[in-house]
Amino acid sequence: MPHFRLISFELCPYVQRCVVTLREKKIPHEVDYVELGDRPDWFVEMSPLGKVPVLEVTRDNGEKVVLFESVVINEYLDEVTEGNMLPADPLERAHCRAWIEFGNALLSDAFTVTSVEDEAELAKILAKLGDKLDRLEREIKGGPFFLGAEVSLVDAAMTPALQRLTWANEIHPPLALFAARPKVAGLWRALAERESVQGSAPKDLRQQFDKMVGRDRGGYRSIVGARVAA
Repeated sequence: MPHFRLISFELCPYVQRCVVTLREKKIPHEVDYVELGDRPDWFVEMSPLGKVPVLEVTRDNGEKVVLFESVVINEYLDEVTEGNMLPADPLERAHCRAWIEFGNALLSDAFTVTSVEDEAELAKILAKLGDKLDRLEREIKGGPFFLGAEVSLVDAAMTPALQRLTWANEIHPPLALFAARPKVAGLWRALAERESVQGSAPKDLRQQFDKMVGRDRGGYRSIVGARVAA
């Protein structure tokens, strides 16, 4: 099997998706961290877009191939290892890919909801986010995971967003993100119990998340951030 080296920033949610897949499939790998504000020259040379995740794949003959973008990396890892985290049927597989893309939008909203400083803007983002969560609620059929009993690449893609939304909800309960969405709440509970998810990020990620959300933003704090120290 090739050697897999994943390059990450500590807080990167997209890298977290890849680590979930690596650990879920028990693929031997190493993770190297670089500083967001001080990217080493070797990383700049390696990453075509200057972003993480980057997966360096070393073949048996020593040749190194670099992959980037979490969706591409996860599908490659799934294809070259035993077991499948996407359905075999082409239509069902495409359906999952569409919901992986949905996970990108959900993650974007997860960051926005923790950064707005105006109540009117918060109400707008909550309406937008609520619509997405309602759609996800309707899409989850049997549970506990997106496709049922087994973890899929959709679940790996949803993990960072659901984790951060859960933390935001704990910081500021009036958000009520999961109050009427038991399937979405159950999906996160099931994922949170997986070793692959528990080991997918630095152990102090929650502390770093709280620090980021609660930071002073030039004399003001976001609505959710103001609750961090409360």
